[in-house]
Amino acid sequence: MSETDRGVDRRTPPAPSGPIPVRPTRRRVLAAGAGAAALLGVAGRARAATAAEPTRPVAVAAPAPAPAGLAPYASYWFPDSLPEGTPGPGIVWRSLSRWSPEDDPDLAHNTATVPLAERFTPVPPNRTARAGRARIASLVSFAPTAGNPAQGSPTADYYALTHWAYIDELVFWGGSAGEGIVLAPNAPVVDAAHRNGVRVLGNVFLPPVAYGGDLRWTHDLVRRDSLGRFPIAEQLVRVARTYGFDGWFVNAETDGGDSALATRMREFLRALRAAGEPHGLRITWYDAMNSTGRVGWQGALNALNQEFYEDRAGKVADTVFVDFRWTPDTLAASGALADRLGRSRHELWAAVDTESRGWDADVRWDAIVPRSGDHVVSYGFYRPEWTRNHLTDRSPGAFHHADDRFWTGESLDPARPAPEGSWRAPATVVADRSTVAGLPFACSFNTGHGLRWYENGRVTSDAPWNHLGLQDRLPGRRWVVDTAGARPSVTLDFADAWRGGSSLLVSGSLTAPVAVGLHSTRLPLTRGSVVELVHATGSGPVTVEVGVATREPSAPGEPVPYTWLRTGSTGAGAAGATGWRTARAALAPLAGRTAYALAVRITAPGGTAVVWRLGALSVHDGARTRRPAPPLAPAVDAAARQDGRAWLRLSWRAAGSGPGGRPRHYEVHRVLPDGGRRFLGGTCGTALYLPGVPRAGRERAAVFEVRAVDELYAVSAPARTALSWEP
Repeated sequence: MSETDRGVDRRTPPAPSGPIPVRPTRRRVLAAGAGAAALLGVAGRARAATAAEPTRPVAVAAPAPAPAGLAPYASYWFPDSLPEGTPGPGIVWRSLSRWSPEDDPDLAHNTATVPLAERFTPVPPNRTARAGRARIASLVSFAPTAGNPAQGSPTADYYALTHWAYIDELVFWGGSAGEGIVLAPNAPVVDAAHRNGVRVLGNVFLPPVAYGGDLRWTHDLVRRDSLGRFPIAEQLVRVARTYGFDGWFVNAETDGGDSALATRMREFLRALRAAGEPHGLRITWYDAMNSTGRVGWQGALNALNQEFYEDRAGKVADTVFVDFRWTPDTLAASGALADRLGRSRHELWAAVDTESRGWDADVRWDAIVPRSGDHVVSYGFYRPEWTRNHLTDRSPGAFHHADDRFWTGESLDPARPAPEGSWRAPATVVADRSTVAGLPFACSFNTGHGLRWYENGRVTSDAPWNHLGLQDRLPGRRWVVDTAGARPSVTLDFADAWRGGSSLLVSGSLTAPVAVGLHSTRLPLTRGSVVELVHATGSGPVTVEVGVATREPSAPGEPVPYTWLRTGSTGAGAAGATGWRTARAALAPLAGRTAYALAVRITAPGGTAVVWRLGALSVHDGARTRRPAPPLAPAVDAAARQDGRAWLRLSWRAAGSGPGGRPRHYEVHRVLPDGGRRFLGGTCGTALYLPGVPRAGRERAAVFEVRAVDELYAVSAPARTALSWEP
């Protein structure tokens, strides 16, 4: 990926002085903004500790700086040798060759725990999306290389990706010569992706010489030991297996090599694949270094770079990310070459640069995914987090509106695509996938970030937050709306929620019944199966029905054949009508069949203006009576106290699978002196960093509760630990 392609003139590289410079490329544009956000995050961490008790706000104390060394961050390394000079503020130079799990102080914070879910492909909602053809890779920089929080942070301004249904592979993009060039993805990203069946790759980035790259790092990467093994390949596999992600994206852009180095690189890739394949790990090769050992971006799969994908001995890399230089002819030739090699042409990702212009990017779509005829190759988005970064208003609602438009198109309805302009939205090309294939299933429409935290409809923290590991499996098709009348607004909203930070909001005048498609499913139904909705209305009476489809549409673009089940109605004049309530429908009449899709239908009399929220949806068998087992042995592992605040690391042990299987996640609350509880954070793992927890009055110790949460959001009994305010 050349610097010219990124809007940087390579003829005037920065003169190196002092520490090796961080690349001033588009890779660094986000870093600059994120760096400012990180400074704000220090204040945010202090604010997070002053979250409100249930039902009443508290004053926010002045922020205090966090003590150094306690906060865990996503891991990054150099392969072996380190740069000359001194790292910049907040940067730690580490050698991957000397890493071991036993000596990793942040291991518990960086380990993903959600297994990769199996996916299925429902019948597409429109006639242009095709199953079994082009796929999507997404290269995303969530934060700077250094200082990327391991377990979320106290801000809602975050790229909370939710359109997993269209993505096959996510690359944790980043790296620089001044920070580190091997990046392991943080656990929340991996946990959210795995819940939706998406693989996540770490990034190996060997930067151009003009921007601090050093060919010795390439030699370090592919070095053999005295036994002929590749130690760094073994370390990369060890890191991925230990941290719980799915492989590596290898991007060699440091020029100056020769054919011998190219051969060594190919042998390294083969060793990396051989060591990782038994564990399900994958390799994506970026089209930069070619068989001469020089960097020469081809914009194609061809004779100069084929050996990094497939050589005479067989497969080398699983996929190739084709540089932006592609043309219609080079992509056609690339697909044909993949065919001749006996490989799938859809293993080739044609780069689509969305970093600068997003949906206004100039893309020759028919060269990748023509409307008529077979898809030529797959495509890869470079930096789709533009949907957040370009906004002036970066509130969660504004971000999701932009992100929905990016993935679904201007109609915001994948079943009714808008006339195509310059943007070919993924939902109009690629068939969506789902992982909702077993009971119990629940969704509280939590996006993984929010302005507050809600439990059972009550605010238990008024601090903004993000943590993708807490994200639900959201509907993949947002939003398919069927009505004979005016189409209301259907959005994910952050002003109120039942659980987490958001809810589904339907608002507008309902001149006819409105059906909103929710999840594509493969749920086996029994006589004891029940569907539950937690919903609320801030308007007049609304009749609510739940739709269950027991067969798929007859063809792409055909309507989903729902069976509608009445769940009751709410009315503004009734007691508690504006609050949350639970409606149920028994699924016994559908016993022995499979639920292929879920939906809701709401009706209001006389075209009433409606404000209706869906806070939670669940399908399960029988009564929910058992709670998950509580965690074991919570403890404060490390702490620092300063000016009436504490920064600390908590850990605990899982209690085993328990009645409902492994916990979905864990939640940590502060117990206040008056008995109230304040939400501090959650994680899918067994360790959490808590920044800036304030002392409550003259209490002698801060008390913390850890609870396990199951798939239906039932919580365990608490396990407690405490931190004395006297060191």
